[in-house]
Amino acid sequence: MKYKGEFFDIFAEYTHTSSIVYEENRLEKVISGIDSGVGIRTIYNKHTAYGYTNDISRESLLELANVVGRAAGEGSTGFDINLEKKHVDLGFKIKLVPEDVPIERKVDMVKRANEVAWKYDSRVRQVKVTYLDRVQFITVANSEGSLAEETRFGILFAVQVVASKDNIIQTGYEPIGGFQGFEIFDENPPEEIAEKAAKRAILMLESPKAPAGKMPVILDSEAGGTMIHEAVGHGLEADLAQEGLSVYSGKIGETVASPLITVIDDATLPYKRGSYGIDDEGTPARCNVLVEKGVLKGYMYDRLTALKDGRESTGNGRRESYRYRPIPRMSNTYIAPGETDPASILKETDRGLFVKKMGGGQVDTVSGNFVFEVSEGYKIENGEIAEPVRGAVLTGNGPEVLRIIDRVGNDLGFAIGTCGK
Repeated sequence: MKYKGEFFDIFAEYTHTSSIVYEENRLEKVISGIDSGVGIRTIYNKHTAYGYTNDISRESLLELANVVGRAAGEGSTGFDINLEKKHVDLGFKIKLVPEDVPIERKVDMVKRANEVAWKYDSRVRQVKVTYLDRVQFITVANSEGSLAEETRFGILFAVQVVASKDNIIQTGYEPIGGFQGFEIFDENPPEEIAEKAAKRAILMLESPKAPAGKMPVILDSEAGGTMIHEAVGHGLEADLAQEGLSVYSGKIGETVASPLITVIDDATLPYKRGSYGIDDEGTPARCNVLVEKGVLKGYMYDRLTALKDGRESTGNGRRESYRYRPIPRMSNTYIAPGETDPASILKETDRGLFVKKMGGGQVDTVSGNFVFEVSEGYKIENGEIAEPVRGAVLTGNGPEVLRIIDRVGNDLGFAIGTCGK
């Protein structure tokens, strides 16, 4: 039987994960597991039919294909496919695969970090150390004759420290991670990560409250990523833009930011957490310029949203797993470095707030309004970094903030984060 459809693809995944959590001075969780399955999708009349299974037997896959096909409707469309395998070259290599490291070594590392955090200061009340690693093998085949495979590696190690005194509670959080192997700990010892988290918690505990009001804000090179991701990036994902749920909907070619601002999404950067060689639709990763010198150049597309706009996918089709259809998602999103020395930016700012590290945040993509917590901030006085302050919260409007940025430093930096879209 033949079914209606303009395009179909098959996504197969085999993922091995390890998870370790140390909390309340005891080992809370040690889990290793395998998750595998297949998702099949048909695009017809710019709509999607999608199904998945963790039973990869021939009979199960044929039945799944029939179910997805029937959802698209019967018709005369058929596909004669000669699959051509694509070679994926990441341009960088992993030295020590996390899966090859004994679980005992990982647990010992977590314990050492926990011990360092507890010993840092008597005002430490809670410590949580989390270790996650993942090795993911994916295969994507589609009706255009493309067959692509990729092996992805990922590590996340994070320490969270809660400190309190006189009814004041502060948290320090320090993560590392990326598309890396276990060698990441050669330059980032767990003990140092724990000390940074504990130091931040105590520093903020001893700090006065942040001043309120409108003032200049300088973001450290690693702190700006959260703002760009939330206040700008989500609004440039094509699904939200097409649904009219973005303040940037219909504004390609218009000036949306200061001429100093160029926003880039680049999945090809070596070792970053958002990096990959192909996206989850088999499209090769690439560097996409979203905003160039203040002008909106385009959105981030997967195949479906690209089809709706008559464009090509930008390589941003991503899935949480085989259980989910792909959607447009950011990879590594950042503002391109400017030409200004960071020291001069500070020197030319008489008073304000210097944000060393950003906490969580959220944005209303329709209006562009945002709220961000500052996990480590300092007063700026007479062009210099002064005393630390706690509890700072940044509020504003994404497009308005982009338009009034008057300095961009030449010190590009990256930090990792997690998003729930």
